[in-house]
Amino acid sequence: MKLIGRVCTLTLLVPALAALLLTESSAAQTSQPSPASAAYPSEMPAKFEPVTASFDYTRRDVMIPMRDGVKLHTVILVPKGAKNAPILLTRTPYEAKKLTSHTDSGHLGPILQGYDNPTDVIVEDGYIRVVQDIRGKYDSEGDYVMNRPLHGALNPTPVDESTDTYDTIDWLVKNIPESNGKVGILGISYDGFLPLMALVHPHPALKVAVPMNPMVDGWMGDDWFHNGAFREQMMPYIYDQEATRDSKVKWWSNYFDDYDLFMNAGSAGELGRRHGMEQLGFWQKILAHPSYDSFWRDQAMDKILAAEPLRVPVMLVDSLWDQEDIYGAIAVYKAIKPKDTDNDKVFLVMGPWHHGQEIEEGSSLGALRFNSDTALYFRQHVLRPFLAQYLIDGAPKADIAPVTAFETGKNIWEHLPAWPAGCASGCTIRPTPLYLEPGLKLSFTEPGAGAAAFDEYVSDPAKPVPFRARPTLPVGYSNPRTWPQWLVDDQREASGRPDVLAFVSDVLNAPVKISGQPIVHLVASTSGTDSDWVVKLIDVYPDEVAAQPEMGGYQLMISADIFRGRYRESYEKPEPITPDKPLLYRFELPNANHVFLPGHRIMVQVQSSWFPLYDRNPQTFVPNIFWAKPADYRKAVQRIYHAAGEASFIELPLVTAP
Repeated sequence: MKLIGRVCTLTLLVPALAALLLTESSAAQTSQPSPASAAYPSEMPAKFEPVTASFDYTRRDVMIPMRDGVKLHTVILVPKGAKNAPILLTRTPYEAKKLTSHTDSGHLGPILQGYDNPTDVIVEDGYIRVVQDIRGKYDSEGDYVMNRPLHGALNPTPVDESTDTYDTIDWLVKNIPESNGKVGILGISYDGFLPLMALVHPHPALKVAVPMNPMVDGWMGDDWFHNGAFREQMMPYIYDQEATRDSKVKWWSNYFDDYDLFMNAGSAGELGRRHGMEQLGFWQKILAHPSYDSFWRDQAMDKILAAEPLRVPVMLVDSLWDQEDIYGAIAVYKAIKPKDTDNDKVFLVMGPWHHGQEIEEGSSLGALRFNSDTALYFRQHVLRPFLAQYLIDGAPKADIAPVTAFETGKNIWEHLPAWPAGCASGCTIRPTPLYLEPGLKLSFTEPGAGAAAFDEYVSDPAKPVPFRARPTLPVGYSNPRTWPQWLVDDQREASGRPDVLAFVSDVLNAPVKISGQPIVHLVASTSGTDSDWVVKLIDVYPDEVAAQPEMGGYQLMISADIFRGRYRESYEKPEPITPDKPLLYRFELPNANHVFLPGHRIMVQVQSSWFPLYDRNPQTFVPNIFWAKPADYRKAVQRIYHAAGEASFIELPLVTAP
């Protein structure tokens, strides 16, 4: 009964309580402020001001106006307490903010630790560090053009990378009160191309330039082509660089192995179409200029600088195993060194590095060990005093040889009067043929009468020779990418293929030193009407190496390159090859400074594909290989001749001791 009574009581109370609550709710609603005034206040200030009193540098982000009104984003890092300090400038398409913010730190060294920053030199010598986004990239205004040419036939606008550098330097020396008015410019790769541009009509405050691994001639031997063969694994770079201002749209692939990606597409043109690359201006230009016409010739920096007065001291830095721009530094050196009549303005450094390794750790490269940190040696004993001489008030004259070259094989630094020189004094360099002989032998003796005429192999575009052991990873620098090491890969896998000829010498009983460019003289025929020829000069290690067992029998490329046969007569006007006719193909290999040690052997490999680093030659002459059709790709019988009067050889720059 008690329970029933309570239920009845509650039943009577509920309507009254509900009415009361409704009344209170209505009153509360009418008394609430409007939604706008009820906004929960933000915990963020309108503008946050970082407290950086403990930092050892000050950071200034500025927009520097160019002569056409476009403003370029520039990061300026000034060491605390700097006075009469020199400026070290890098211009880049790779984001100035990122290159000056490698970590969160109040110290200058850690935030600069990375690409393009010889950090130890910058910090130890008190440079004002300036990094700028080039026109059209990241936070800079304007339009982007890949390797923007100088004002002229290829660039009708009044501005280029030379004028932008001039205007930038002019602003810097007028607006950084802590500086002494002296500017140096340096950079690697694309950022190495830009210091070369700065040498054209340079600003008076530009006192020194250090182009490292620069892009110089994209057709002859740097990023885009080598002797006419297209480097199709660079297509993702073009895509990433040009699709958006901030490079946030990234190349995509449905394959883990790049070999499969490029094979599935067929031609490079078709792969580009599948990725929408026809929207990219530079890709359109590449498709329209597969040969070495005025588009490429007129923007080649070695040719441009050969016609310019030599006004600014230059140190060109070359990597002996540069997997991207192995052509450029030496080409510029050859072009401008004749102007250096007093032998005090043009310097060359050649190190045992991959592309850009000179600012990293340099005691090894892949399986190779150099017994010292070669990159640290370069920065502290060559780059640092060189920059100081021209930029730091009161610094002594640098005691640096005109050429500082690492001798691979013996793993020692050489200080030379010129390149090539062979040794410090008294050596001679004698061009010496190393002949490809019957029985897949190599010899310094020319084949005699009665020698077998040729060796042959079948080149099948359906099964191209990989340029490295599969799976082929995309171009990249972060783990597990091994792209920087491919030029020192063991070549044993290739030498065992039936479509690769491997000529090898007897075991050496004395050292053989080369300094300079090996030159290929290949007498060859093809059953097709077009062909590629890949020639590799290789150091074969002894079967066992006690100090480093994994190097037993290692086949180390010392110098190698590709030549597209259609350009045998002319780089500008390709022609079909006469089938089955022995013809001479002559082309230069990259520079080497190497000693083949006693107990080693010398090898020369010859093949007709290097895939997917380079696009496949269909081996049938077509007007434009970018658009070769599946039916154009055909097998061909390739013959390498070594008979008397038709001998193939590699002309080695052989060093003879004094």
